[in-house]
Amino acid sequence: MKPPFFIALDMTDPLKAAELASRLRGHAGGIKLGLEFFNANGPSGVRQVVHGGERLFLDLKLHDIPNTVAGAVRAIVPLSPYLVTTHAAGGRAMMQAALDAAGDAATKLAKPRPKIIGVTVLTSLADSDLQATGQRGPMLDQVRRLALLARESGTDGVVCSPHEVAALRAECGPEFLLVVPGIRPSWTSADDQKRIMTPGEALRAGASYLVIGRPITAAENPADAARQVEAELR
Repeated sequence: MKPPFFIALDMTDPLKAAELASRLRGHAGGIKLGLEFFNANGPSGVRQVVHGGERLFLDLKLHDIPNTVAGAVRAIVPLSPYLVTTHAAGGRAMMQAALDAAGDAATKLAKPRPKIIGVTVLTSLADSDLQATGQRGPMLDQVRRLALLARESGTDGVVCSPHEVAALRAECGPEFLLVVPGIRPSWTSADDQKRIMTPGEALRAGASYLVIGRPITAAENPADAARQVEAELR
């Protein structure tokens, strides 16, 4: 069984990303590549990094009109991502368009359908940030609203901070995927994340998958850091 966490390779250098992915293979459930990497390298860069059969979390946080998001999803299905993110704030029609496009493209290519995951509220935001952007708080209420909208739209799950996991698991049921960034082992710093939790705490709260970046990738020995996370989750 694959460990329930993805390692975030938040960088632009495809050679460095490929080397890290190779060193970390087998120590995680997969790797996450996001906007920083994708904007610098595109699909060819993704193929350069992901070639050993590991699961790919393509974290592009798509947010546009439904037709544009559907086209973007169709364009990335050939990369065989396991997870793809959209912003749940894009609305029901946008999330449904992403889901439909993923299904149609996967069927045509005889590939598994990527799981579409709606981003609720970024883990870098706090209640005061919500108010500044015109969203209604408190944080848990806004996250719950977006998570329920994502579930009603048919998506496979959401991204949420560890502090909302227990409430969303109780409300959204056992099959709904909760993908959780903002994970910081006790032996590392919080960096720019505001709503954080240790790996073990988040998993016990009901997380499906954890996303861990700098605590592993910036460690002196990334493979050892990944093994420390694995040990905490046993």
